Amino acid sequence: MEEKHFGPVWFIPGERSGRYPFCHSVYIEGPGILIDPGSDRKRLEQLRTNPGVRAIWLSHWHEDHIADMDLFEDLPFYVGEPDARPLSSSEAFLDAYGINIQEHREHWLLTLTKDFNFKPRWPAGYFKDGERLHLDGVTVDVIGTPGHTPGHLSFYFREAGVLFMGDYDLSGFGPWYGDVEASIEQTIISVGKLKGHSARVWITGHETGLFEQDPAEKWDQYLDVISHREDKLLAFLKHPRTIEEIVSAWLVYGKPREPKAFFEFGERALMKKHLEKLLGKAQIEMAENRYYTL
Repeated sequence: MEEKHFGPVWFIPGERSGRYPFCHSVYIEGPGILIDPGSDRKRLEQLRTNPGVRAIWLSHWHEDHIADMDLFEDLPFYVGEPDARPLSSSEAFLDAYGINIQEHREHWLLTLTKDFNFKPRWPAGYFKDGERLHLDGVTVDVIGTPGHTPGHLSFYFREAGVLFMGDYDLSGFGPWYGDVEASIEQTIISVGKLKGHSARVWITGHETGLFEQDPAEKWDQYLDVISHREDKLLAFLKHPRTIEEIVSAWLVYGKPREPKAFFEFGERALMKKHLEKLLGKAQIEMAENRYYTL
């Protein structure tokens, strides 16, 4: 995967094609803005020196998008206000994910420091949905796209026609909405907003990363993953099931994977969101800690 420039907007590909635990970054030449520093540490060190980095922007608070923040500790960073608190401490970070099983918390506390260079941080300021920024000849529209996280942001670079969509990555895995304040419904709305945008180039935080033509059917395929997960869950709930039985069925990941603390947490988090949604719509009921279809 190669770096590509669209005028002052540079696509900086991540290691392993931007697959977790890496992401893709965006660099804005002129104002020296780096968005989501978690891509390629050596390349980001080069950018720091030439042409130079003056500030960090974050699309959201997740660990794979901040892994190289330690290279820029002396610089201001900016984020959506709802996503600031998880960055303030490792405990707040885990709380925002909803990681409350002690074994999982211990795994993640170590992982945050060892693999993602986590340090408590507070932003220099916040972005607001709908604001337009004028930066050394680069006009940027800030687009609130909650769902993946409550403060997730996308950025549209008007002159270049480039839309950076963060973790709405149009990957085959589908959307993540497992955080405490994440939302299936808001995810669907945000993807619809991005799909309807008049961009000419689309950049995402992971995998394919760069689309120079409209992603076309990928929008619907991405959202279809949500309904496929829900259909599998409903079929599984034809017999009453506990949350532990649901997690052990691996309806999201398909089979047990390691590290357990990572994948079991993800399975539980996503399934809990679907259970909440189905309960809210009276499509399932719960009795004696078991969920079942009506």
